[in-house]
Amino acid sequence: MTGLHQYMELAQVRAGMVLSDELLDLQGKVLLPRGTVLNPAMLALLPHHGIETLPIMLQTTLSDQEVACARQQHGKRIAYLFRKNDLADDADRATSALHRLMLEFRLNQETLP
Repeated sequence: MTGLHQYMELAQVRAGMVLSDELLDLQGKVLLPRGTVLNPAMLALLPHHGIETLPIMLQTTLSDQEVACARQQHGKRIAYLFRKNDLADDADRATSALHRLMLEFRLNQETLP
C-alpha cells in the first residue's frame, strides 16, 4: 500500500472517501478494490459482510518542493533501473522507448509520490 492511510470506523466513513487498500470479507474475498470511491449504497451493505473498519486514503497536498524532490527521486530510480542499457544504441530502440515512457509516466503523475 502506498501513500498515507487511516483505518476508520464504518460509522465515521462518508461517501466520496477512497479505499487505500483492497477491502476483504471474512473469507478473504475481495469486496472492493483499492482506489474505490465509496458511495452510500456500498456503505450500507458493508455491515452485512462483517466490515467494521475501512482503510481510507488520506487527502494530502504536497508542496512544490516535495513534488520536485519526488520527481527527482523517480528520475534517479529509473536511471538506476536502466543503468546497464545504452539508451543511445539504435539497435535497442525498444529499451529506449520503454525508458522514455516510464520516465514520462512517473514524472507526470498527478499524485506524487
